Amino acid sequence: MNKKIDFSNFVIFDGAMGTMLQTYGLKAGELPESYNILHPEIIKKVHKGYLDAGADVITTNTFGANRLKLEKYGYDVTEIVSAGVNIALETAQEKLVALDIGPIGQLMKPYGSLSFEDAYDLFKEQLIIGSKAGADLILIETMSDIYEMKAAILAAKENTSLPVIATMTFQKDRRTLTGTDPLTMVNVVSSLGVDALGINCSLGPREMLPIIEEVLLYSTLPVISQPNAGMPKLVDGKTIFNVGPEEFAEYAKKIAEKGAIILGGCCGTTYDHIKALRNAISGLKPVKRHVKPMTAVSSFSKTVIIGDGVTVIGEKLNPTGRKRLQTALKSGDMEYVLRQALLQQDAGAHILNVNAGLPEIDEKATMLNIVRELSSSISIPLQIDSANSDVIEAAVRIYNGKPIINSVNGKKQIMDDIFPIVKKYGACVIGLTLDENGIPSRAEDRFKIAERIVKTAEEYGISKENLLIDCLVIAASAQQDDVKEIVKAVRLVKEYLGVKTVLGVSNVSFGLPNRSLLNRTFLAMALEAGLDAPIIDPTDKEVMGTVNAFNVLWGHDKYAKYYISEYASAEKEPDARKVLASSDLGDIESIIINGLAEDAQSKVNEMLNFLTPTQIIDEYLIPALDKVGRKYETGEIFLPQLIQSAETAKSAFEAIKSYIVKTGAGNTSISKGKIILATVRGDIHDIGKNIVKILLENYGFDVIDLGKDVPEEEIIRHIKAHNVRLVGLSALMTTTAQNMAKTIKAIRAEELDCGIMVGGAVLNPEFARNIGADYYGKDAQEAVRIAQEFFSA
Repeated sequence: MNKKIDFSNFVIFDGAMGTMLQTYGLKAGELPESYNILHPEIIKKVHKGYLDAGADVITTNTFGANRLKLEKYGYDVTEIVSAGVNIALETAQEKLVALDIGPIGQLMKPYGSLSFEDAYDLFKEQLIIGSKAGADLILIETMSDIYEMKAAILAAKENTSLPVIATMTFQKDRRTLTGTDPLTMVNVVSSLGVDALGINCSLGPREMLPIIEEVLLYSTLPVISQPNAGMPKLVDGKTIFNVGPEEFAEYAKKIAEKGAIILGGCCGTTYDHIKALRNAISGLKPVKRHVKPMTAVSSFSKTVIIGDGVTVIGEKLNPTGRKRLQTALKSGDMEYVLRQALLQQDAGAHILNVNAGLPEIDEKATMLNIVRELSSSISIPLQIDSANSDVIEAAVRIYNGKPIINSVNGKKQIMDDIFPIVKKYGACVIGLTLDENGIPSRAEDRFKIAERIVKTAEEYGISKENLLIDCLVIAASAQQDDVKEIVKAVRLVKEYLGVKTVLGVSNVSFGLPNRSLLNRTFLAMALEAGLDAPIIDPTDKEVMGTVNAFNVLWGHDKYAKYYISEYASAEKEPDARKVLASSDLGDIESIIINGLAEDAQSKVNEMLNFLTPTQIIDEYLIPALDKVGRKYETGEIFLPQLIQSAETAKSAFEAIKSYIVKTGAGNTSISKGKIILATVRGDIHDIGKNIVKILLENYGFDVIDLGKDVPEEEIIRHIKAHNVRLVGLSALMTTTAQNMAKTIKAIRAEELDCGIMVGGAVLNPEFARNIGADYYGKDAQEAVRIAQEFFSA
């Protein structure tokens, strides 16, 4: 019988298993999870230490116990996870045991080799074993990729009945490694049905406090905070964290006073930290928070709150009546689909409707291709539009975010097919006001269908916040008298049902001339009646003008800031929409920024007719990548788009290389320099190194990637063999950061003329200096800058 977690009072989690194991003899490069088999008495000692310090929950020593990691050490998932749970249960007695699930340690597709389905299967294996062994709850922690988090949560919800707590790790810029902000984390993670959520690792309690405050602002669920004990320093060959127990507890108390209910520690936190935390909150009572639920959808990096101003849903990715799009879908031309998506995003769309319903194609396969392509390339959320429930579920499942489903209607069978999907994945859904009798003319009859949809949704456990009602626009050319009934129906729904509203505005003008005039006039009527989210063509400037004007006049656009920025000056910098629309290919800078790989090759081949390879690289490709880098550093784009742009530049470089080989263009060299990258001995994590590799290669550097867990002797051998002048070393864990120091010492002892840059989650500039590195790269873009400056010196 599993013990139940109670969120009516504070819940104290334990601290850092790895930190304590180091004090008991864990060596750099040793697998912590192996202690479940080799030294179970030490694991028991750690658990007991945290229980004695006041922990209510202890986490199993299974953080990295997935098949991909364990098989490198010759261990089996069943033996490691079962032993970890059993040791914890034996020690916990009446306290709770959380099955600890950490990240897999590989980049997810399309940037790495790990597919969503493979990630799901790896998590599923751990979760089933841990659940059967008797864990009381599941802690999914230290996730930096919201997509990997989604795979882990689905694996937990579909294969166990245990409560799930989910935490992500954030950087100082309030984003995860892949660009997710706190609001988006809350919206996506909570929609998947977890029991609590929050933040752990990466930051100390002082730095975590403002990010936790943002999470508390939006989350209706209990919130967990597990900061590090500050940042690590290397003192006498040992890794020491700079926040002691009293300071840690002081900030933990502040976090509790803000409303967090679950408190614990991550890297560097010891028994003393948890004891001080317990003492600090002993006189506190949990804060009763009142968070208003919101109607919101998300991509991996952006959340759109519907009702906060007019929400524009782009209509142009529907093949009905669009011959060019039909041709693209039939031929699998995803570049065209992406260009249309980018045009709409740049024109001001907040959400994109996506439909792949053509009789001549495999709708499901095409929809999945579109969703994968757009998920990694655009920042705004998607609306999945299909009449086929199998297509809808497949697309919603693999979408990296929280989408809208378009749609259900008043027919019982349709609701019974679609609402379980909505509930399972926590999506928003549009309800159309039609039923077995068709579309009624009278507003009151449309309202009755809407009322039935809302009631049935509630029976399925779907909240009103996840519902939008579409009162269905019909053509004025066919049923002119019904147009005013649509507007009246919108008003009734808004007044009496308390849900958001959506309309396919462009349908009103079908069959009539000057459609834009009719569309924008009807749009103004509907907005005044309470329309929240019009489905329109965002590239129609007149229609978008109505949206922008309404936002000013209705008070959504405070101080008319957006309106002024759009219309105050006619002389605006050319945007992607104009550039892409001006020619079939656009310019190379726009192509790289927008991640259009096939266009990049075509454009470079065109440029090679009148420019040399070196001119294209130095005057066009590198400046374009630099601009992408600046956008990344200022938060305009995030890691997925950065990598997408880098891969697009790679396509351009490949075209140049092919040209050089084909034409024998003298002794042309496009290499900017030779660099070795390696994750140091004992560390099997290489996500960060792989990201650095992608960017360096696409800036024209030759990268010799030695992989992970690389002995210093092998690094030295390759430096000598390839006459390498710059080495990049990576380490993720505090234990292996010490091996980085050993590696640098060994390189220096050989007196090699070689610069050394270092990077990794546990590193900082002071640590880098202390271990003898020449450069500290806080991220991949900084590593590129270091390399550029090094080789140009």
